[in-house]
Amino acid sequence: MPNGRKMLGYLLQDTMNPNSNQPTLIRSRLHARDITDSDLEAVATLLGKGIGYSDEYFLQLLNRLTSHSTPAGYLKYGRLLECDGKIVGAIILIYSTICLNGAPSVRCHVTGWCVEAPYRFYGTAFFAKEINRSGVTYLNISPQAYTLDILKQQGFVRYCSGQFLAIPALQFASSNTQVKVVTVDEIPNVPFERFELDLMLTHAKWGCICFWCVTPQRAYPFVVRPRRFKRIIPGVQLVYCRDVGDFVRFAGPIGRFLLRQGRLIVRVDSNGPMPGLIGKFVNGVDARYYKGKKPRLGDLAYTHLAMCPYVPRRKLHSAY
Repeated sequence: MPNGRKMLGYLLQDTMNPNSNQPTLIRSRLHARDITDSDLEAVATLLGKGIGYSDEYFLQLLNRLTSHSTPAGYLKYGRLLECDGKIVGAIILIYSTICLNGAPSVRCHVTGWCVEAPYRFYGTAFFAKEINRSGVTYLNISPQAYTLDILKQQGFVRYCSGQFLAIPALQFASSNTQVKVVTVDEIPNVPFERFELDLMLTHAKWGCICFWCVTPQRAYPFVVRPRRFKRIIPGVQLVYCRDVGDFVRFAGPIGRFLLRQGRLIVRVDSNGPMPGLIGKFVNGVDARYYKGKKPRLGDLAYTHLAMCPYVPRRKLHSAY
């Protein structure tokens, strides 16, 4: 696949072809720039119309990025595409600092990517630079089916093939009889990682349920996002834990803790059935993709899924 500059050259050549159906850059003065504070409402309106979530959903996400700790030197909100001063495309890029193997690392969650139909041909070229930064791991956790070919051309690879729907409250047999589940407000008196406490406190402000599984040896962090399945059944999506194996290990106590809050099902990123858990694996549902260093399962921290309450998406075919 050609890089962004070469591709843009091809597109410019195409606009000079009298037989081309694409809009002419000479007349339209198409260009890309960073999203700024004054663009938030207009970008939210564009994305709401094109992707299928409400305008309010995207405005809430963008407003949360206003106070998000974006790593120095990276975009606060993302990029947009303008035609004669009108916003015709946008991409939200959530840059965050995460801890990877004990060292800080930059991760970018690519979301809210939409370009109006007459300019869609140019979207990939104008946004190519921002999804090719060296040393950054890129995530796309909710691509629509008709965008998958584009993702592959951009170098994204699937790392999660589906979702496991667990009912952990039914797990009674456990060798971890000394585990205690406490909320994030209660600081454990056993070892834990400071960055994980900060992560939990931030996600709690966004409406996630955050808690520790405390053993005599250490405290294990968990972050889940409340949502309803089939718009009826109350449950949660696992957003963060140190290792998915920790969720399996503490499934029973976690399930009964969540059941007391009216949450029955826990949905977990997975690549197949999860031995030791009661539930069902559903292949092809909410597959996740990455570019860069392969992420682990059980870490969706600082993504749109964590930042905003789940809302169903209307079925549209006008964005990518």
